Amino acid sequence: MAPRFNFGKASPEAYKAVAALDQFVQDSGLEAHVLHLIKLRASIINGCAYCVDMHVKEARRDGLSEQWINLMSVWHEALVYDAKERALLAWVDAVTNISKTGAPDSDFEALKAHFSETEMTLITVAIGTINVWNRLAVSFRVPHALDGAAKAA
Repeated sequence: MAPRFNFGKASPEAYKAVAALDQFVQDSGLEAHVLHLIKLRASIINGCAYCVDMHVKEARRDGLSEQWINLMSVWHEALVYDAKERALLAWVDAVTNISKTGAPDSDFEALKAHFSETEMTLITVAIGTINVWNRLAVSFRVPHALDGAAKAA
C-alpha cells in the first residue's frame, strides 16, 4: 500500500482543526481507558491499520491488558469487558456505522445506564473525532510504522 499524499502538508489548516478537536477530546475529562476503547474499536471497524497500531501501543503504554486489547475485535463474545464497557462498545459500533444502524434506542439506553448526558455527548464527539482521523488515514493510505520485531521472517 503506497501513501497517496501527506494530508497534513496538503492542508495544514484542516490538520490543525482535526488535531484541535482531538485535543478537546483528550482534555474532556473522559477516563483514559474509555478513550482507548473508543479509538481502538472505531479504528478496527474502519480498517485503519495506522490508527489500530497507534492505539494498541498507547493502550499497552497505559497498562491495559493484552487480553483487553486483543479481544476488542470480538467483544460480543469476550468476557473481559464489564457492562459499562460493553455498552460503550455497542455505542461505538452504532455511531461508527450510523448509516446502517441509525444509533438504535437499545444501544442508547444501555449507554445511558452508565454515563451522564455530558459524558454521552463527549463520548459521541470522541467517536466522531477518531472516525475523522480514520477516514483521513485510510483514504490517503497513511502507512503504519513497522516495528523491527514485527517484521515477518
